[in-house]
This record gives sequence, structure tokens and C-alpha cells, in this order.
Amino acid sequence: MLNRLVHLLFIFIGGTLGYLFIPEISNVLREIPLWLINPYVGTAFGVIIFYYTTFGLTHYIVNLMKLMEESIIKAPVTDVTFGTMGLILGLIVAYLIGIPISAIQIPVVSTISPIFVTIFIGYLGYQIGFKKRHELNNLFSITRHFSKDKKKAEEGAHKKNRIEMKILDTSVIIDGRIADICEAGFIEGTLVIPDFVLGELQHIADSSDKLKRIRGQRGLDILNKIRNNLHANVEIEIYEGKFPDIQEVDSKLVKLAKVLPGVVITNDFNLNKVCELQGIKVLNINDLANAMKPIVLPGEKLKVQIIKHGKEYHQGIAYLNDGTMIVVDDGQEHIGQNVIVVVSKALQTSTGRLIFAKPICS
Repeated sequence: MLNRLVHLLFIFIGGTLGYLFIPEISNVLREIPLWLINPYVGTAFGVIIFYYTTFGLTHYIVNLMKLMEESIIKAPVTDVTFGTMGLILGLIVAYLIGIPISAIQIPVVSTISPIFVTIFIGYLGYQIGFKKRHELNNLFSITRHFSKDKKKAEEGAHKKNRIEMKILDTSVIIDGRIADICEAGFIEGTLVIPDFVLGELQHIADSSDKLKRIRGQRGLDILNKIRNNLHANVEIEIYEGKFPDIQEVDSKLVKLAKVLPGVVITNDFNLNKVCELQGIKVLNINDLANAMKPIVLPGEKLKVQIIKHGKEYHQGIAYLNDGTMIVVDDGQEHIGQNVIVVVSKALQTSTGRLIFAKPICS
């Protein structure tokens, strides 16, 4: 059916060209019989010529149309939308440029040039709309506001422009501490949850591995907790961009942080380093946890329970409530006992704080 329609279009073009140009050619060539000057005869000639010469071209154009159709169907809606918008704007600009060109009294320039200008600027507009789709999508995106009062909505929009967006990665959602931090009011602004992060969480939750499945389900529960216990200064926005040209989720997060722009919240050490190399601001939950651990000064007394042997034969190991390890010299003989120790020194390592202490002799 499509082959017939395209072939019919060529026949119509041939008839139109024959109607317009064959009589003019006949007027130029004086020896042509007078009956050829008739435009209807020219139409018939054009139809016949295009009917027999465009069979192969019709097949080629139909295949090209099917290929374009498949590409458009597979492309995301946002890509097609912004590409089409760019094409339309390009055609409008080409039309405006073509008006003065058509007024030039040179036959070739006034007829052929507008066609090339239209094709070139239309293509340029499509490419600009397609390649800048993420920036345009962010420019025209409508943020979700949870306030019912118009004044509160305006205040929320003002804060959103002033405060950077926070992008959550998969690891920090599964970790779960971000929900308590939001509920406590230590984070304000917009929490951005990328659609590809939701997809990764769903994939983990559907895993055949029991441990992965539990982690994925925990991540989804944490998101519901954040949504249901929103603090007054926090908004939730789902970013639906896919970045199909990028495979890794971490790479997509880095790209999204550049597009918005925004801050990445994570507890992934490797992602933290990549973001720092890319010049992207990172909020690491583990760094926050280490910063919130109580400061212990040399000479301070603590009551701890020694639970196991240390690396040295005379050492014992104890822990504070926040998980900070305490190495107790001469503590091996007190394993399983609650003893009072005095802090000798405290060290900050890459994995956290380490405290050295000695038991107080009674």
C-alpha cells in the first residue's frame, strides 16, 4: 500500500511538472508541433515518464521511510519532541530568510536557493533540538510541588532556585540513613530520584539472589518512607531522562549532575572519587557519619566492654555505641568485662576514628 502511495505521489509530481514546463519548452523549440503546446498533453507526458522511471526509486524511498519509522518508534518521546520543535523553528527561520532571496531578480538564485536554505536550516534546527534535549527538558520541566497554598508554592520555587538539587544514587537509598536525615530536617531543597536509579532498584528487588532481593526491597521501602514523611523544606522530583547513549548508572548520575546542575548524595567511595574528578559536588553519608561521631580527648575516661583480642597479644578490643573501635592496651585479661579506661590518643583514619586507651587500675 505504501509503495502505491509513493508511486502515485511521483506520478502526480510528473503530471504537475509536465503541465508547467513542457508547454514552455515547446515555445522555445519553434519546430515542435503545435499540439504539444497544450498543457494537458504536457501533463500526460509527465505522468507517463514518471510512471515508468520511478519504480526503483519508489522501492528505495519506501525502505528509507520504514527505516526512519523504526528509528522514531525506538527513540524516547522527549528526543522526538525536541527534535521536531527544532525542525519547526528551523523551517520558520528558513522561510523568513527565503523571502528576501526570492525577491532577487536572478532565476536560478530566486528558485533554487530557498530550497537549499530550507533543507540546511531545517536540518540544523533538528540537530540543535535533538542534541540539546536534556538542557531544554530541564528548562521546560514542571517541578512537583506539594504545597496547597499559592504563597507556599511561590516560596518553594524561590528556594528551589536558590538551593542546589540533591541527586540520590542507588547505594545511598539502600543504605537507608538518608530517610532519617531528611526527617530530621538536615537536608532541604529538591531530592532528585532518577528514573534509571528506580529501574536499577526494581531490577535488584526482582533478583533471584535472596540478599540482593532484600536490599532492593529495602531501597524501595526507603523511598516510600521519604515520600510519606516529607519535611517542610524537602521536595521529591522524579527525573525521567534515560541517557540511552550511556550504559553505566554511575556515569548517568555524573551526566545528570552536570545537566541539572546538582549535588550527588552517595556513600559509594568510587562514585565519590569520580564526581570529585569531574568537578561535581558530593555529599557522602559516610563522611557525615564520621563527622557526627563524638570527639574523645586524651585523658578522658570511658566505660567500655572488652569483647575480643586485639592484634597484639596484650591488647583487647572494645566499641563505642556509634561503632568506633577502641584498642585497649593490657586489656586482654579483661575480655568479657566492663572496665573503665582512660584515652591515650585518637587517630582519624580513612575508615573512621580509632581510639587507643588503657584500663584504670583499681
